[in-house]
Amino acid sequence: MTTGSGGGALVRRVRLGDAVVIGLGSMIGAGIFASFAPAAAAAGAGLLIGLVIAGFIAFCNATSSAQLAAQYPTSGGTYVYGREQLGAWPGFLAGWSFVIGKTASSAAMAITFATYAVPGPWVKPVAIAAVIVLTLVNTLGITRTALATRILVALALVALTVAVVIGFSHTAPTASTPGTAVTVYGVLQSAGFLFFAFAGYARIATMGEEVVDPVRTIPRAITTALTITLVVYALVALSALHALGPAGLAASAAPLRAVADTSGAAWPGIVIRIGAAAASLGALLAMIAGIGRTSLAMARNSDIPRWFSAVHPRFSVPYRAELVLGGVVCMLVAVTDLRGAIGFSSFGVLLYYFVANVSAWTQTRENRRYPRALTVAGAIGCLVLVVTLPPASVVAGVIVILVGVAYRAIRLRVQRNGTDADRTSP
Repeated sequence: MTTGSGGGALVRRVRLGDAVVIGLGSMIGAGIFASFAPAAAAAGAGLLIGLVIAGFIAFCNATSSAQLAAQYPTSGGTYVYGREQLGAWPGFLAGWSFVIGKTASSAAMAITFATYAVPGPWVKPVAIAAVIVLTLVNTLGITRTALATRILVALALVALTVAVVIGFSHTAPTASTPGTAVTVYGVLQSAGFLFFAFAGYARIATMGEEVVDPVRTIPRAITTALTITLVVYALVALSALHALGPAGLAASAAPLRAVADTSGAAWPGIVIRIGAAAASLGALLAMIAGIGRTSLAMARNSDIPRWFSAVHPRFSVPYRAELVLGGVVCMLVAVTDLRGAIGFSSFGVLLYYFVANVSAWTQTRENRRYPRALTVAGAIGCLVLVVTLPPASVVAGVIVILVGVAYRAIRLRVQRNGTDADRTSP
Protein backbone atom coordinates (compact mmCIF):
# COMPACT_ATOMS: atom_id res chain seq x y z
CA MET A 1 0.00 0.00 0.00
CA THR A 2 1.08 3.56 -0.60
CA THR A 3 -0.52 5.20 2.36
CA GLY A 4 2.77 6.35 3.72
CA SER A 5 4.25 6.09 7.16
CA GLY A 6 5.23 8.24 10.00
CA GLY A 7 3.34 9.86 12.82
CA GLY A 8 2.63 6.55 14.61
CA ALA A 9 -0.03 3.88 14.23
CA LEU A 10 -3.53 3.78 15.68
CA VAL A 11 -4.77 0.99 17.95
CA ARG A 12 -7.54 -1.50 17.04
CA ARG A 13 -10.13 -1.05 19.79
CA VAL A 14 -13.47 -0.59 18.01
CA ARG A 15 -15.72 -3.66 17.78
CA LEU A 16 -18.90 -4.22 15.75
CA GLY A 17 -21.33 -2.68 18.25
CA ASP A 18 -19.30 0.49 18.69
CA ALA A 19 -18.76 0.81 14.92
CA VAL A 20 -22.52 0.56 14.28
CA VAL A 21 -23.23 3.13 16.98
CA ILE A 22 -20.69 5.58 15.55
CA GLY A 23 -22.35 5.23 12.14
CA LEU A 24 -25.83 5.72 13.64
CA GLY A 25 -24.69 8.76 15.58
CA SER A 26 -23.27 10.27 12.40
CA MET A 27 -26.43 9.73 10.34
CA ILE A 28 -29.41 10.10 12.63
CA GLY A 29 -28.62 13.56 13.98
CA ALA A 30 -27.86 14.96 10.54
CA GLY A 31 -30.81 13.57 8.66
CA ILE A 32 -33.78 14.05 10.89
CA PHE A 33 -32.98 17.30 12.62
CA ALA A 34 -31.35 19.24 9.78
CA SER A 35 -32.24 18.19 6.23
CA PHE A 36 -35.99 17.46 6.19
CA ALA A 37 -37.03 21.13 6.14
CA PRO A 38 -34.92 22.18 3.11
CA ALA A 39 -35.94 18.95 1.36
CA ALA A 40 -39.62 19.81 1.89
CA ALA A 41 -39.00 23.34 0.62
CA ALA A 42 -37.49 21.91 -2.57
CA ALA A 43 -39.99 19.15 -3.30
CA GLY A 44 -43.01 19.40 -1.00
CA ALA A 45 -44.53 15.97 -0.47
CA GLY A 46 -42.12 14.74 -3.13
CA LEU A 47 -39.46 14.61 -0.46
CA LEU A 48 -40.59 11.02 0.16
CA ILE A 49 -39.48 10.17 -3.37
CA GLY A 50 -36.27 12.10 -2.72
CA LEU A 51 -35.75 10.03 0.42
CA VAL A 52 -36.04 6.80 -1.57
CA ILE A 53 -33.59 8.09 -4.19
CA ALA A 54 -31.10 9.28 -1.56
CA GLY A 55 -31.44 5.98 0.30
CA PHE A 56 -30.79 3.93 -2.84
CA ILE A 57 -27.71 5.96 -3.78
CA ALA A 58 -26.50 5.70 -0.20
CA PHE A 59 -26.94 1.91 -0.37
CA CYS A 60 -24.87 1.75 -3.56
CA ASN A 61 -22.19 3.88 -1.95
CA ALA A 62 -22.30 1.79 1.22
CA THR A 63 -21.66 -1.45 -0.66
CA SER A 64 -18.74 0.15 -2.50
CA SER A 65 -17.32 1.55 0.75
CA ALA A 66 -17.76 -1.78 2.53
CA GLN A 67 -15.86 -3.87 0.01
CA LEU A 68 -13.12 -1.27 -0.32
CA ALA A 69 -12.74 -1.00 3.46
CA ALA A 70 -12.41 -4.79 3.68
CA GLN A 71 -9.54 -4.68 1.18
CA TYR A 72 -7.86 -1.60 2.70
CA PRO A 73 -8.47 -1.68 6.49
CA THR A 74 -6.60 1.51 7.34
CA SER A 75 -7.43 5.11 8.20
CA GLY A 76 -8.48 7.46 5.42
CA GLY A 77 -11.52 5.89 3.76
CA THR A 78 -11.94 6.74 0.06
CA TYR A 79 -8.81 8.88 0.14
CA VAL A 80 -6.86 5.64 0.52
CA TYR A 81 -9.12 3.64 -1.81
CA GLY A 82 -8.79 6.22 -4.58
CA ARG A 83 -5.01 6.29 -4.28
CA GLU A 84 -4.72 2.52 -4.35
CA GLN A 85 -7.21 1.84 -7.13
CA LEU A 86 -7.08 4.95 -9.33
CA GLY A 87 -3.97 6.96 -8.48
CA ALA A 88 -2.78 9.81 -6.31
CA TRP A 89 -4.87 12.59 -7.86
CA PRO A 90 -8.27 10.84 -7.59
CA GLY A 91 -7.36 9.88 -4.02
CA PHE A 92 -6.55 13.48 -3.22
CA LEU A 93 -9.83 14.67 -4.75
CA ALA A 94 -11.74 12.22 -2.55
CA GLY A 95 -9.87 13.13 0.60
CA TRP A 96 -10.11 16.88 0.06
CA SER A 97 -13.83 16.60 -0.81
CA PHE A 98 -14.43 14.63 2.38
CA VAL A 99 -12.55 17.07 4.59
CA ILE A 100 -14.30 20.18 3.26
CA GLY A 101 -17.72 18.53 3.06
CA LYS A 102 -17.64 17.10 6.54
CA THR A 103 -16.19 20.26 8.02
CA ALA A 104 -19.31 22.01 6.72
CA SER A 105 -21.41 19.14 8.12
CA SER A 106 -19.84 19.67 11.52
CA ALA A 107 -20.83 23.32 11.45
CA ALA A 108 -24.39 22.34 10.43
CA MET A 109 -24.67 19.90 13.32
CA ALA A 110 -23.38 22.40 15.84
CA ILE A 111 -25.94 24.97 14.65
CA THR A 112 -28.72 22.34 14.73
CA PHE A 113 -27.85 21.41 18.30
CA ALA A 114 -27.94 24.99 19.46
CA THR A 115 -31.16 25.77 17.53
CA TYR A 116 -33.03 23.11 19.48
CA ALA A 117 -31.25 23.68 22.78
CA VAL A 118 -31.26 27.45 23.35
CA PRO A 119 -33.09 30.67 22.34
CA GLY A 120 -32.12 32.39 19.08
CA PRO A 121 -29.60 34.95 20.35
CA TRP A 122 -27.57 32.20 22.01
CA VAL A 123 -27.40 29.81 19.03
CA LYS A 124 -23.99 30.79 17.64
CA PRO A 125 -22.11 31.06 21.00
CA VAL A 126 -23.52 27.74 22.25
CA ALA A 127 -22.76 26.05 18.93
CA ILE A 128 -19.14 27.18 19.14
CA ALA A 129 -18.89 25.98 22.74
CA ALA A 130 -20.21 22.56 21.68
CA VAL A 131 -17.54 22.26 18.99
CA ILE A 132 -14.80 23.08 21.48
CA VAL A 133 -16.01 20.55 24.05
CA LEU A 134 -16.49 17.68 21.59
CA THR A 135 -13.15 18.34 19.92
CA LEU A 136 -11.52 17.87 23.33
CA VAL A 137 -13.55 14.67 23.91
CA ASN A 138 -12.26 13.26 20.62
CA THR A 139 -8.66 13.93 21.61
CA LEU A 140 -9.14 11.67 24.66
CA GLY A 141 -9.42 8.53 22.52
CA ILE A 142 -11.76 6.62 20.20
CA THR A 143 -13.25 4.35 22.88
CA ARG A 144 -14.47 7.43 24.74
CA THR A 145 -15.90 8.71 21.45
CA ALA A 146 -17.85 5.46 20.95
CA LEU A 147 -19.17 5.47 24.54
CA ALA A 148 -20.34 9.08 24.31
CA THR A 149 -21.98 8.41 20.94
CA ARG A 150 -23.84 5.36 22.32
CA ILE A 151 -25.42 7.51 25.05
CA LEU A 152 -26.36 10.29 22.62
CA VAL A 153 -27.91 7.87 20.10
CA ALA A 154 -30.05 6.27 22.82
CA LEU A 155 -31.41 9.68 23.84
CA ALA A 156 -32.12 10.57 20.21
CA LEU A 157 -34.05 7.36 19.53
CA VAL A 158 -36.28 7.95 22.57
CA ALA A 159 -37.13 11.42 21.28
CA LEU A 160 -37.78 10.15 17.77
CA THR A 161 -40.16 7.52 19.10
CA VAL A 162 -42.15 10.27 20.82
CA ALA A 163 -42.14 12.36 17.64
CA VAL A 164 -43.37 9.47 15.47
CA VAL A 165 -46.21 8.59 17.87
CA ILE A 166 -47.37 12.23 18.10
CA GLY A 167 -46.91 12.82 14.38
CA PHE A 168 -49.21 9.96 13.42
CA SER A 169 -51.85 10.89 16.03
CA HIS A 170 -52.07 14.71 15.70
CA THR A 171 -52.24 17.31 12.95
CA ALA A 172 -51.57 21.05 12.75
CA PRO A 173 -53.60 23.61 10.78
CA THR A 174 -50.81 23.66 8.19
CA ALA A 175 -51.31 19.96 7.42
CA SER A 176 -53.89 20.72 4.72
CA THR A 177 -51.93 23.59 3.14
CA PRO A 178 -50.38 22.67 -0.23
CA GLY A 179 -46.64 22.77 -0.28
CA THR A 180 -44.13 23.28 -3.08
CA ALA A 181 -45.21 21.78 -6.39
CA VAL A 182 -43.59 18.43 -7.04
CA THR A 183 -41.12 18.59 -9.97
CA VAL A 184 -38.36 16.29 -11.12
CA TYR A 185 -35.72 18.93 -10.37
CA GLY A 186 -37.20 19.60 -6.93
CA VAL A 187 -37.31 15.90 -6.07
CA LEU A 188 -33.67 15.45 -7.11
CA GLN A 189 -32.64 18.53 -5.13
CA SER A 190 -34.44 17.17 -2.09
CA ALA A 191 -32.55 13.91 -2.59
CA GLY A 192 -29.31 15.91 -2.59
CA PHE A 193 -30.24 17.54 0.72
CA LEU A 194 -31.34 14.22 2.22
CA PHE A 195 -28.19 12.46 1.03
CA PHE A 196 -26.37 14.70 3.50
CA ALA A 197 -28.10 12.60 6.15
CA PHE A 198 -26.91 9.20 4.95
CA ALA A 199 -23.18 9.77 4.88
CA GLY A 200 -22.45 8.60 8.41
CA TYR A 201 -21.23 5.17 7.38
CA ALA A 202 -18.16 6.91 5.93
CA ARG A 203 -16.99 7.49 9.48
CA ILE A 204 -16.86 3.71 10.00
CA ALA A 205 -14.67 3.23 6.93
CA THR A 206 -12.32 6.09 7.82
CA MET A 207 -11.56 4.38 11.15
CA GLY A 208 -10.42 1.15 9.49
CA GLU A 209 -7.12 1.26 11.34
CA GLU A 210 -8.91 1.19 14.72
CA VAL A 211 -11.53 -1.51 14.03
CA VAL A 212 -11.07 -5.05 15.34
CA ASP A 213 -11.21 -7.64 12.50
CA PRO A 214 -11.93 -4.94 9.89
CA VAL A 215 -12.47 -7.35 6.96
CA ARG A 216 -15.62 -8.69 8.63
CA THR A 217 -16.57 -5.86 10.98
CA ILE A 218 -16.58 -2.86 8.62
CA PRO A 219 -18.96 -4.27 5.94
CA ARG A 220 -21.35 -5.57 8.62
CA ALA A 221 -21.28 -2.30 10.55
CA ILE A 222 -21.88 -0.16 7.46
CA THR A 223 -24.86 -2.15 6.16
CA THR A 224 -26.39 -2.53 9.64
CA ALA A 225 -26.17 1.18 10.47
CA LEU A 226 -27.56 2.20 7.07
CA THR A 227 -30.51 -0.21 7.28
CA ILE A 228 -31.52 0.99 10.75
CA THR A 229 -31.24 4.61 9.64
CA LEU A 230 -33.38 4.06 6.54
CA VAL A 231 -36.21 2.63 8.66
CA VAL A 232 -36.00 5.49 11.17
CA TYR A 233 -35.96 8.15 8.43
CA ALA A 234 -39.02 6.70 6.68
CA LEU A 235 -41.06 6.61 9.88
CA VAL A 236 -40.13 10.14 10.90
CA ALA A 237 -40.74 11.58 7.41
CA LEU A 238 -44.21 10.04 7.17
CA SER A 239 -45.21 11.14 10.66
CA ALA A 240 -43.89 14.70 10.16
CA LEU A 241 -45.76 15.09 6.88
CA HIS A 242 -48.94 13.78 8.53
CA ALA A 243 -48.64 16.23 11.41
CA LEU A 244 -47.40 19.38 9.62
CA GLY A 245 -48.00 18.87 5.92
CA PRO A 246 -45.37 19.78 3.28
CA ALA A 247 -45.77 23.54 3.78
CA GLY A 248 -45.52 23.37 7.56
CA LEU A 249 -42.50 21.08 7.40
CA ALA A 250 -40.71 23.38 4.95
CA ALA A 251 -41.39 26.50 7.03
CA SER A 252 -40.20 25.14 10.38
CA ALA A 253 -36.66 25.76 11.61
CA ALA A 254 -37.12 22.91 14.11
CA PRO A 255 -39.72 20.62 12.46
CA LEU A 256 -39.84 17.85 15.05
CA ARG A 257 -40.36 20.38 17.80
CA ALA A 258 -43.30 21.66 15.73
CA VAL A 259 -44.58 18.08 15.53
CA ALA A 260 -44.40 17.82 19.32
CA ASP A 261 -46.31 21.09 19.69
CA THR A 262 -49.32 19.61 17.88
CA SER A 263 -50.01 17.49 20.97
CA GLY A 264 -50.82 20.57 23.07
CA ALA A 265 -48.70 19.26 25.96
CA ALA A 266 -45.38 20.65 27.15
CA TRP A 267 -43.46 17.46 27.88
CA PRO A 268 -43.15 16.17 24.27
CA GLY A 269 -41.42 19.40 23.26
CA ILE A 270 -38.92 18.99 26.09
CA VAL A 271 -38.20 15.41 25.08
CA ILE A 272 -37.72 16.45 21.45
CA ARG A 273 -35.35 19.25 22.43
CA ILE A 274 -33.22 16.85 24.47
CA GLY A 275 -33.25 14.22 21.73
CA ALA A 276 -32.43 16.69 18.97
CA ALA A 277 -29.56 18.11 20.96
CA ALA A 278 -28.27 14.60 21.70
CA ALA A 279 -28.54 13.46 18.08
CA SER A 280 -26.78 16.56 16.77
CA LEU A 281 -23.99 16.21 19.32
CA GLY A 282 -23.61 12.52 18.42
CA ALA A 283 -23.27 13.40 14.74
CA LEU A 284 -20.80 16.19 15.48
CA LEU A 285 -18.71 13.92 17.70
CA ALA A 286 -18.45 11.20 15.05
CA MET A 287 -17.78 13.70 12.24
CA ILE A 288 -14.82 15.22 14.05
CA ALA A 289 -13.41 11.71 14.53
CA GLY A 290 -13.85 10.83 10.84
CA ILE A 291 -12.34 14.03 9.47
CA GLY A 292 -9.39 13.64 11.81
CA ARG A 293 -8.65 10.15 10.45
CA THR A 294 -8.86 11.26 6.81
CA SER A 295 -6.61 14.23 7.58
CA LEU A 296 -4.16 11.82 9.22
CA ALA A 297 -4.02 9.68 6.07
CA MET A 298 -3.57 12.73 3.83
CA ALA A 299 -0.83 14.11 6.04
CA ARG A 300 1.05 10.80 5.92
CA ASN A 301 1.28 11.29 2.16
CA SER A 302 2.05 15.04 2.41
CA ASP A 303 -1.21 15.95 0.64
CA ILE A 304 -1.67 18.28 3.58
CA PRO A 305 1.25 19.33 5.81
CA ARG A 306 2.86 16.31 7.53
CA TRP A 307 2.58 18.18 10.83
CA PHE A 308 -1.01 16.89 10.98
CA SER A 309 0.12 13.23 10.98
CA ALA A 310 1.09 13.30 14.67
CA VAL A 311 -0.68 10.65 16.81
CA HIS A 312 -0.98 11.29 20.54
CA PRO A 313 1.35 8.86 22.40
CA ARG A 314 -1.19 8.15 25.14
CA PHE A 315 -4.64 8.44 23.53
CA SER A 316 -3.71 7.18 20.03
CA VAL A 317 -5.62 9.89 18.14
CA PRO A 318 -4.54 12.40 15.44
CA TYR A 319 -4.80 15.21 17.95
CA ARG A 320 -3.24 18.02 15.89
CA ALA A 321 -5.62 17.44 12.99
CA GLU A 322 -8.63 17.34 15.31
CA LEU A 323 -7.66 20.48 17.23
CA VAL A 324 -7.14 22.51 14.05
CA LEU A 325 -10.38 21.10 12.63
CA GLY A 326 -12.24 22.26 15.72
CA GLY A 327 -10.96 25.79 15.20
CA VAL A 328 -12.03 25.83 11.53
CA VAL A 329 -15.52 24.54 12.42
CA CYS A 330 -15.88 27.28 15.02
CA MET A 331 -15.11 29.88 12.36
CA LEU A 332 -17.66 28.34 9.98
CA VAL A 333 -20.35 28.36 12.66
CA ALA A 334 -19.77 32.07 13.13
CA VAL A 335 -20.25 32.97 9.45
CA THR A 336 -22.66 30.45 7.87
CA ASP A 337 -26.32 29.36 8.10
CA LEU A 338 -27.82 25.87 8.19
CA ARG A 339 -29.09 25.60 4.60
CA GLY A 340 -25.81 26.83 3.14
CA ALA A 341 -23.79 24.42 5.28
CA ILE A 342 -25.94 21.45 4.20
CA GLY A 343 -25.71 22.28 0.49
CA PHE A 344 -21.94 22.78 0.60
CA SER A 345 -21.51 19.58 2.61
CA SER A 346 -23.56 17.55 0.14
CA PHE A 347 -21.40 18.81 -2.73
CA GLY A 348 -18.20 17.57 -1.10
CA VAL A 349 -19.63 14.27 0.14
CA LEU A 350 -21.18 13.36 -3.22
CA LEU A 351 -17.84 13.87 -4.98
CA TYR A 352 -16.19 11.73 -2.31
CA TYR A 353 -18.58 8.86 -2.99
CA PHE A 354 -18.25 9.27 -6.74
CA VAL A 355 -14.57 8.41 -6.34
CA ALA A 356 -15.50 5.53 -4.01
CA ASN A 357 -17.80 3.99 -6.60
CA VAL A 358 -15.28 4.33 -9.42
CA SER A 359 -12.63 2.79 -7.15
CA ALA A 360 -14.90 -0.14 -6.30
CA TRP A 361 -15.62 -0.68 -10.00
CA THR A 362 -11.89 -1.30 -10.60
CA GLN A 363 -11.52 -3.91 -7.84
CA THR A 364 -10.57 -7.42 -8.87
CA ARG A 365 -13.08 -10.26 -8.68
CA GLU A 366 -11.65 -11.75 -5.49
CA ASN A 367 -12.14 -8.43 -3.65
CA ARG A 368 -15.61 -7.73 -5.01
CA ARG A 369 -18.50 -8.55 -2.67
CA TYR A 370 -21.38 -6.90 -4.54
CA PRO A 371 -22.48 -6.60 -8.22
CA ARG A 372 -20.60 -4.07 -10.33
CA ALA A 373 -23.94 -2.57 -11.39
CA LEU A 374 -24.30 -1.04 -7.91
CA THR A 375 -21.04 0.90 -8.34
CA VAL A 376 -22.24 2.26 -11.70
CA ALA A 377 -25.60 3.28 -10.26
CA GLY A 378 -23.91 4.93 -7.28
CA ALA A 379 -21.46 6.92 -9.42
CA ILE A 380 -24.16 8.18 -11.79
CA GLY A 381 -26.46 8.99 -8.89
CA CYS A 382 -23.79 11.06 -7.14
CA LEU A 383 -23.17 13.17 -10.25
CA VAL A 384 -26.89 13.73 -10.85
CA LEU A 385 -27.44 14.92 -7.28
CA VAL A 386 -24.40 17.23 -7.41
CA VAL A 387 -25.72 19.19 -10.40
CA THR A 388 -29.17 19.63 -8.82
CA LEU A 389 -27.85 21.23 -5.62
CA PRO A 390 -28.40 24.99 -5.13
CA PRO A 391 -26.08 26.91 -7.51
CA ALA A 392 -24.41 28.81 -4.65
CA SER A 393 -23.38 25.50 -3.03
CA VAL A 394 -21.99 24.18 -6.30
CA VAL A 395 -19.99 27.36 -7.01
CA ALA A 396 -18.55 27.50 -3.50
CA GLY A 397 -17.67 23.81 -3.67
CA VAL A 398 -15.88 24.14 -7.00
CA ILE A 399 -13.84 27.09 -5.71
CA VAL A 400 -12.67 25.24 -2.60
CA ILE A 401 -11.87 22.10 -4.63
CA LEU A 402 -9.74 24.22 -6.98
CA VAL A 403 -7.89 25.75 -4.02
CA GLY A 404 -6.96 22.25 -2.83
CA VAL A 405 -5.90 21.17 -6.32
CA ALA A 406 -3.73 24.28 -6.69
CA TYR A 407 -2.06 23.59 -3.32
CA ARG A 408 -1.18 20.03 -4.30
CA ALA A 409 0.04 21.05 -7.76
CA ILE A 410 2.33 23.72 -6.26
CA ARG A 411 3.67 21.28 -3.66
CA LEU A 412 4.45 18.67 -6.32
CA ARG A 413 6.20 21.25 -8.50
CA VAL A 414 8.32 22.47 -5.57
CA GLN A 415 9.15 18.87 -4.72
CA ARG A 416 10.19 18.10 -8.30
CA ASN A 417 12.30 21.26 -8.53
CA GLY A 418 14.04 20.33 -5.32
CA THR A 419 14.74 16.82 -6.63
CA ASP A 420 16.08 18.18 -9.92
CA ALA A 421 18.32 20.60 -8.04
CA ASP A 422 19.75 17.76 -5.96
CA ARG A 423 20.49 15.76 -9.10
CA THR A 424 22.35 18.62 -10.83
CA SER A 425 24.33 19.78 -7.81
CA PRO A 426 28.05 18.87 -7.86
